[in-house]
Amino acid sequence: MPASEIWYVSYGSNMSRRRLGCYIEGGRPPGSAVTYGGARDATMPVADLAVTLPGSLYFAGDSPTWGGGVAFYDHDAPSGTPARAYRITVGQFVDLANQEMHRIPDPDDPLEEVLLAGLPDARHHAGPGHYETLIEVGRHEGLPMLTFTAPHGLDAVPHTRPEPAYLAMLAEGLREAHGWDEAQVADYFASVVGHEDLRVGTPM
Repeated sequence: MPASEIWYVSYGSNMSRRRLGCYIEGGRPPGSAVTYGGARDATMPVADLAVTLPGSLYFAGDSPTWGGGVAFYDHDAPSGTPARAYRITVGQFVDLANQEMHRIPDPDDPLEEVLLAGLPDARHHAGPGHYETLIEVGRHEGLPMLTFTAPHGLDAVPHTRPEPAYLAMLAEGLREAHGWDEAQVADYFASVVGHEDLRVGTPM
């Protein structure tokens, strides 16, 4: 019987539980230019865990939500990326992915059937968009652990600087999931962004 739940693995701003809540329950994250309608099922995840992914984080593009670069994940690049996994339904994952792509959740989205059947070769390209490449990064409690990223790797695009409000969401998630202090967060951001003087905004 296909699993109706998965572990959604976030390496970016959704590591913050309240930021994730804007995709599930609806709302506007602090520092964001966008208010989200939420998922069809507004039940927040009852389980989450800290994980470390085997690939590399990088920032690229120019976000209409935050301004500046946003986080992407290159599964094939050697490194280690701190992340947070949430146990949610397949439908919630599809609704979340649609909102990441600035679309309204669609009950007829074919991605739901793809996920229920399982990803062939642990990958699926739902489209050419920034967060339409799905990767199965492992399994936990018998359920697949899935994340989404861009179709390109970290060496294929120019890297851009993230805005402080966006980094603040990542920092909040790193503190919540991994228990990091401010020095650990600052060192991590310096390593993935390449600037020693990054300012991390404080969410209101």
